Amino acid sequence: MLTRDADAFFRFANTCEPQYPTCAKAVYLVTPEGFSLASESAQDNVYMDLGKSVKADVALAQHRNLAHAISKQLPTICFPGRTETPDAVFPNNVFATAKNKILLGHMRHPVRQAESEREDMLGFFRDVLAYELVDLRTQPGICELTGSLIIDRARNIAYCGLSERCDAVGARAMYEAFGLKACLMFDLAPGEYHTNVVLAILASRGVIIAPDGFADRSVSDAIARFYAPHAVVLSTPEKNAFAANAISLREDAVWMSQHAADSLGISSREILDRAGFNVHAVDLSEIEKAGGSLRCCVGEIY
Repeated sequence: MLTRDADAFFRFANTCEPQYPTCAKAVYLVTPEGFSLASESAQDNVYMDLGKSVKADVALAQHRNLAHAISKQLPTICFPGRTETPDAVFPNNVFATAKNKILLGHMRHPVRQAESEREDMLGFFRDVLAYELVDLRTQPGICELTGSLIIDRARNIAYCGLSERCDAVGARAMYEAFGLKACLMFDLAPGEYHTNVVLAILASRGVIIAPDGFADRSVSDAIARFYAPHAVVLSTPEKNAFAANAISLREDAVWMSQHAADSLGISSREILDRAGFNVHAVDLSEIEKAGGSLRCCVGEIY
């Protein structure tokens, strides 16, 4: 089922019992070598400000801390970044895995399309892990993988926000490539570029969601109801601090940036606590100048 009909989607979703792993078995990161802001990406990413200066050494140190922290919970692989691809620090938009497959996304901007040409990363998945390659780069739809598509892995269903970074054709391509049971499509609010800035599914039993990021509030309300009572509904300041750009790497853990964690109100923290999620936070203030946060930095290996 690939639909815009939220009622139909959730009627079906209610029949999908959790039966698959909820969290990744390992992750991969790309280090921010020669870190800078990509002007192409800033065209449709309101979280970027080209007027800000960035410090590559600080970004590297913060990223190193992130890798070290995550490695305490599960295997963590780091690929070296390259100066010609300054957005490569956010690899989950270009590469994604599912059921022994490696997917390559169709990126909107040329500076990001160049990332998918890295033979070392592709070779790791294809030749070392023996994953099947599913190349979406030449199909006509724009689809920036798990930046645009938020997957409930246990139920094998997903939520796809449409924007300049993902259109309906691209959504269908991802729906088929990931082998999803169902996918709900909806429009993001004007100015939002990726779904993972406004929505996070936590170990398939909870959600962090920012209604401001949806063109239609009824869609975000329906998603929140499905995961209630473990639904953290963010305020605008929490959203703008990247609190929805979070990820569960274990059943009992949710990871976000320190800026995001500091923004959480009392009610948001109480909901996460009742759901059994410990909040792990890492300072990524320099990297966040590039318009993404912790979840964007983490590629999952399933």
